[in-house]
Amino acid sequence: MESSVGRKPIGSKRVFRKKANAKGKVEKYKARLVAKGYSQVPGIYFGDIFSLVAKVTSIRLLLSVVDAFDFEVEQMDVKTTFLHGDLEEEIYMKQPEGFAVKGKKELLCKLKKPLYGLKQSPRMWYQKFDTLYEDLASP
Repeated sequence: MESSVGRKPIGSKRVFRKKANAKGKVEKYKARLVAKGYSQVPGIYFGDIFSLVAKVTSIRLLLSVVDAFDFEVEQMDVKTTFLHGDLEEEIYMKQPEGFAVKGKKELLCKLKKPLYGLKQSPRMWYQKFDTLYEDLASP
């Protein structure tokens, strides 16, 4: 099976998790669809990858400035981080198991947004975040 651009579609899998409270009782069941990004080939499926990492010395400097000027620090955790970017490449994914419609199993999903597991997901998210920051910073 090949996509319309002549590339093999990547697969996907579901990841299931149980969220427990402090006493160990299950409070939530969570599921996420993850792309099998390990099958992506550099130069075909993606150009660059990106991993945002902060140095410990940078964090120490930031915290010392916060302390010296009595600023407040806030932390933010976005649960759907990678889903906010926009894909630049055309990537096709096989239909998730159990999702395929009878008689249409040969159809593929064209991804418009990055999924967890894709090699370029962190870079696409960072580009979106950087663009939004530049828009807010400009007068």
